[in-house]
Amino acid sequence: MTHQRSRHAAMPGKPTLDGLESVWVTRWEAEGTYRFDRSRGREEIYSIDTPPPTVSGSLHVGHVFSYTHTDAIARFQRMRGREVFYPMGWDDNGLPTERRVQNHFGVRCDPSVPYDPAFRPPADPDPKRQVPISRRNFIELCERLTIEDEKAFEELWRRLGLSVDWSLTYATIDGGARAASQRGFLRNLARGEAYLAEAPTLWDVTFRTAVAQAELEDREHPGAFHRIAFTAAPGSPAAGQRVWIETTRPELLPACVALVAHPDDERYRPLFGTTVVTPLFGVEVPVLPHHLAEPGKGSGIAMVCTFGDVTDITWWRELNLPTRPVIGRDGRLLPEPPAGVPAGPYGELAGRTVHGARERVVELLRASGEMDGEPRPVRRPVKFYEKGDRPLEIVTTRQWYIRNGGRDAGLREALLARGRELSWHPERMRVRYESWVEGLAGDWLVSRQRFFGVPIPVWYPLDAAGEPDHLRPILPEESTLPIDPESDVPPGYTEDQRGKAGGFTADPDVMDTWATSSLSPQIAGGWGIDDELFAKVFPMDLRPQAHEIIRTWLFSTVVRAHLEHGTLPWRNAAISGWILDPDRKKMSKSVGNVVTPLGLLEQYGSDAVRYWAASGRPGTDTAFDVGQIKVGRRLAIKILNASKFILGLGEAGDGRDGGREDGGAAEVTEVTEVTEPVDLSMLARLSQVVGEATEAFESYDYTRALERTERFFWEFCDDYLELVKNRAYGEGGPARSARAALREALDVLLRLFAPFLPFVTEEVWSWWREGSVHRAAWPEARETGGLPDLLPAVAAVLGRVRKAKSDARLSMRAEVSRLTVTGTQADLVRQAQDDLCGAGAVEEFVLETAEGDLTVEVVLT
Repeated sequence: MTHQRSRHAAMPGKPTLDGLESVWVTRWEAEGTYRFDRSRGREEIYSIDTPPPTVSGSLHVGHVFSYTHTDAIARFQRMRGREVFYPMGWDDNGLPTERRVQNHFGVRCDPSVPYDPAFRPPADPDPKRQVPISRRNFIELCERLTIEDEKAFEELWRRLGLSVDWSLTYATIDGGARAASQRGFLRNLARGEAYLAEAPTLWDVTFRTAVAQAELEDREHPGAFHRIAFTAAPGSPAAGQRVWIETTRPELLPACVALVAHPDDERYRPLFGTTVVTPLFGVEVPVLPHHLAEPGKGSGIAMVCTFGDVTDITWWRELNLPTRPVIGRDGRLLPEPPAGVPAGPYGELAGRTVHGARERVVELLRASGEMDGEPRPVRRPVKFYEKGDRPLEIVTTRQWYIRNGGRDAGLREALLARGRELSWHPERMRVRYESWVEGLAGDWLVSRQRFFGVPIPVWYPLDAAGEPDHLRPILPEESTLPIDPESDVPPGYTEDQRGKAGGFTADPDVMDTWATSSLSPQIAGGWGIDDELFAKVFPMDLRPQAHEIIRTWLFSTVVRAHLEHGTLPWRNAAISGWILDPDRKKMSKSVGNVVTPLGLLEQYGSDAVRYWAASGRPGTDTAFDVGQIKVGRRLAIKILNASKFILGLGEAGDGRDGGREDGGAAEVTEVTEVTEPVDLSMLARLSQVVGEATEAFESYDYTRALERTERFFWEFCDDYLELVKNRAYGEGGPARSARAALREALDVLLRLFAPFLPFVTEEVWSWWREGSVHRAAWPEARETGGLPDLLPAVAAVLGRVRKAKSDARLSMRAEVSRLTVTGTQADLVRQAQDDLCGAGAVEEFVLETAEGDLTVEVVLT
């Protein structure tokens, strides 16, 4: 429940932004300002699937950028009367954490090392001489470091002003997350949506793990084309004839299983159905037609190896070719040759790295005369793991998959329909989702050969020879989750049967981090743990995220919700863009061009940084701009000073003591005291702004809401305040009207700015209002009876008076002997002539109604 303040704060003599964050962060937590009230019904709740940031280092301004967008929406919805379910998660499993632990502590995981309960990491860690430790010791260090990182992240998020309920936190490796991940996997398995298969797998030899399609990057990489001769086999019509191919992977010659050319390529049609002999190894392979062969690339005929690239996989599968694997999981050529390849020549390559094998094959080809000329350098796109720095290999491994429509047209269409059902902000981002789904080439590979992650909850029985039976997995009961098959025992077995014939063995793999993150709505909502809460928050209302992970996080979450619940996981997806450096390049830790936010928050204040972030339009990449942060600080300072001036005038009544005996500002009066045309005009224009800002927020266009509010605020300060200042100091009905209008405008403006500038608005609100501005009702557009066109017309005249004085290098207090206003709007201006005379120090004011635009003549004394 939220506890509201019952007393006003004293209005300071010299308001300042400095220190507001520490004051209000503490107050908000103590008073439960953002605490979620679960007693409310589902129709009253707005739930957010907050992105759990990766806890493997430090946050940068890109995080501040996107999380501010989400917070602005959360604050708006809360002020609209919705009870906002706004949790925070920490993504602390997977490769980033492992790498950080290795470097931070100077250790590496070696599952063969026994557990040491007294282990202490090196006092002076050396990342180049990492100490091998057991898996359990390694996981303990991962947990220790992530807890420290989470504390630092939370402190920064609080300082930024995120209106998160900090009692609603989770980590993607905690017990609840592990149980949800394993429960989801077991249910996928029970329905036939998860399956185990031995297949070609994209493999990172540095991390020693499989890589999913969604984690791939194409990068330009140097290589060289080698022109190599195959020979038509004896018995072929072209026996003895050389067939030249061009390849960048000559080291894969022992893995060659066929040559392919396009069916319409006249050069090779006579060879289709015949065989050729591989150079160096003398293995006969068929020559086959396939439409993916490119006649204009190289010699037009390609060798198929198992496996050099993803096209090899397609050819291997569609042409039903044999498998001759030669590259191991460590990136070296296997010690033994594949079936059918002579051991003699292969022995020259066994155990070498890919690079070393390539050099040796080239030497042997030169010596045999089977290579034409020298290698021809080339740069071409090569598949990389997004977190890796070496090209991927393709090895045959046994892996777990979840069906995602990559091989099922019906499921693919159902997932495309889910994308159309989802409300995208901005709408153009739906195209990225559809392009990804339509281009899927296979199911989702979810197993990883790592240590720190959610274990695959499966054991296998061992036969009499001690071999695992992968067709009869042993599964745990859901009530026992989470489990670790490496340390827990399956039902019906005892620990002493582990690894023995007739006993059992654990599945050694962990889940892909996306397999856990894809269940973030379920984990945050208490699926399977707190069903009452889950029913109130799921499906959620909003998924905020960056555009580059639509293909990974957004899509995988849609897949899991569709398979498990038969619904979308949320109703809206709000997509943020990237933060770009001054060279218009994406800020990235790996590139080293990131800016950390703490210094910015300390120097300029959180509201200023939030202002810059909120100025970035939904789905649009935005350049990091300190200048924009400075503009935000100027705005926050202006809010402080303008508020102090307005509240210092006192309430609308004639008693203008500027405050109460306890030091707080006097209470606001009823708007019914606003009677003067220019005051009513200002409120009419403000009512339009409220309508526009509300419409923008409801469309998830927070930037437009901020722009419209800010533009009005500066007009309010520069024009309206100056116009009515003299009148507001006076007495009687017109003075009361000015003071009432000023206070009403301040009340509304504070609420309009509150989602963007939470600290300065809360500070000013506390001077004269009960409770928190962030629990106040969002303002509503209402009819004031004022003429919206009046204030701009009067402000234009005042602007001409100011310009005349400025051009004459006179003080703004200098007198104007005569001011003449002519035009169709002269009658409008007449309604504010007293304010104009007071603000412009005008002695004689002449108004002449005539056809045409407004003209102003200023005669200075």
